[in-house]
Amino acid sequence: MPKPYINYQAISYKSGETSETSDAITIEKALQIAINGKSFVVVMQTPGDELNLCRGLLLSEDIINSKTSVLYKTSKSEDGYIEGVDCIIEIDSLGEGYKSARSLLSVSSCGICGKQDLDSLNLTGNQLNSNSLEADFIFELQKTMQSNQPIFPITGSTHGSALFDISGNLLVLKEDVGRHNALDKAIGELLLKDKLKDAKILFFSGRLSFEIIFKSFRAKIPTIIAISAPTSLAIDYAKEFGITLYGFCRDDRFTRYS
Repeated sequence: MPKPYINYQAISYKSGETSETSDAITIEKALQIAINGKSFVVVMQTPGDELNLCRGLLLSEDIINSKTSVLYKTSKSEDGYIEGVDCIIEIDSLGEGYKSARSLLSVSSCGICGKQDLDSLNLTGNQLNSNSLEADFIFELQKTMQSNQPIFPITGSTHGSALFDISGNLLVLKEDVGRHNALDKAIGELLLKDKLKDAKILFFSGRLSFEIIFKSFRAKIPTIIAISAPTSLAIDYAKEFGITLYGFCRDDRFTRYS
């Protein structure tokens, strides 16, 4: 598989001095996702784990459930990257999310661009059961996540999504230029391995907005911890869904919002 980053030549400025430098830059590529041969979404993503990205996206968008059978057909560009995935799903198995979706361009910062209104998001289901976590336990999760990120220390431009079990064991960690892509890839891998039910804690590197709460609720992940800030809608729906939500987890501090 091609590397998820590439070196670019640049000029560096520091303390009044300039010098030539070579910076590792995260690659951003377009991935065309189709369903039964019909274009569904174009996702801007970091190459790698494309099939897991599709699995996680289909689950979180209520197009499949954990038991749905999907055949994935891929196409590659001349440089060896996967540029398209066609998800073959029996018509009778397609969920409500497929009926309310439209073809779209999903940029790396947006996770629900394909929905035309909030009513089409299918915000239904029982509240999740979650509990508060001890501070030392939270900071150990953070250390585990940071020590297992392969791309961010090199490029500084990827988001990370780590899923843990209730005891704090790392189940999967994915990185991507898109916040929601990283989470979809993590969910997709556990879905493939039939271990999604073990995921009880999400540790997230970026901003917590509504779509991250929604995807976690669809995957039945009851606790979310983020290094960055939540939005108002994220907090409101975390409370609605029964999700325990932590933000600003950095520098030996955090804030619990729900």
